[in-house]
Amino acid sequence: MRSRAEVDATLQTAKLNPAELLPVVHCLSFGPRAGAGECCLLQLEPALCAELEAGRSLVIRGEKDEQVVLCSKDKTYEMKIADTSNMLLFIPDCKTPEQLNADQASCNIIHSEIAGFSNNYWELRRCRPKLKKLRKLLMEDPYEGPDSQKDQTSTFSKYTTEDLLSLIQASEEEILHHLQYIDACKIEGYWRILEFDYQIKLLNHVIQLIDSESWSLSKVSLCTCLEELGPLEPKEMIEHILLSYGRKYIEEGEVYFEMREDKICRALGQMLLQNAVKFNLSDFQEVWQQSVPEGMTTRLDQLKGLALVDKSSRPETISLLKVEDLPEDNQERFNSLFSIRDKWTEVDITPYIEDLCAEKQTVGALLTKYARSSMQNGVKVYNSRRPVS
Repeated sequence: MRSRAEVDATLQTAKLNPAELLPVVHCLSFGPRAGAGECCLLQLEPALCAELEAGRSLVIRGEKDEQVVLCSKDKTYEMKIADTSNMLLFIPDCKTPEQLNADQASCNIIHSEIAGFSNNYWELRRCRPKLKKLRKLLMEDPYEGPDSQKDQTSTFSKYTTEDLLSLIQASEEEILHHLQYIDACKIEGYWRILEFDYQIKLLNHVIQLIDSESWSLSKVSLCTCLEELGPLEPKEMIEHILLSYGRKYIEEGEVYFEMREDKICRALGQMLLQNAVKFNLSDFQEVWQQSVPEGMTTRLDQLKGLALVDKSSRPETISLLKVEDLPEDNQERFNSLFSIRDKWTEVDITPYIEDLCAEKQTVGALLTKYARSSMQNGVKVYNSRRPVS
């Protein structure tokens, strides 16, 4: 234990004036079990501190082959170790000068024991939730309907909400929002995606009923749909397809749906495109318009992130290219796109990279980082910054 005289001697050796310092001195010594690696430090932004102080949890997620992330209720953060040149000491019950009361301040030497130390800490950075795996897991065993032999004998795993929370690197709200976005539904307690042909089958049932009843596309009765289509398909599937392709509202106590033109046109466009490697663009547009319900108008912008138009070929063609089939990693995504096409206009490439944008990041910033621009026939185009194998 150091005395005041020893402290003053140390200050004199260090050529420090005691009058310029706070009166209380902490004399530190290492405890018997002090060492590195026993504790980890985590730097939190104020919002995350508030989460913990309010009694809510932060969850670390990631399997052995994944970069670890930390999730709050609604946000995802990547975790990276940051080194510091100053050793960080863990001192239990250590008090700052402001926390010392008058009695402690008068006893101006406090002997404190160091419980541990570290030369680094975990740093958090907001990141995109890693949701591609969610669709991949559910697509292992898509739901093909109640009569499917495959569904009755399937050996694939099925996933509850709790299963997905343990496997997907995203917050609970982000996962639930994405399940809604990909039109997943719960069947017997498990999240399932409807197999695309089965979705189209259900959608066609609804479209045919609308046509036979001469309904407005903005006022489709849930009750009548369930009564008329219930003998053909499970009622929960009929309601699910209405929720997926319509907007629900209540009028005079009755539930109705306004059918979503863009989403229905997109689905029927996909149905046509998945049966051909390439389609003559003008032929496709004609057949596509004929396939949608009367009163709906097809437009190529309904196929953003789903189909790619080649205007350089003669005649112009269109082919299926789904953004969800592309890699989730930024560099791998650009490598994949530039292997499909050497040069892209910003309009063409935007639907295939906008989901990569981090918070407050723009498509232009992504292109600046991962692509090189040039002018071609008066149009700005982008090509890869590195050779693409």
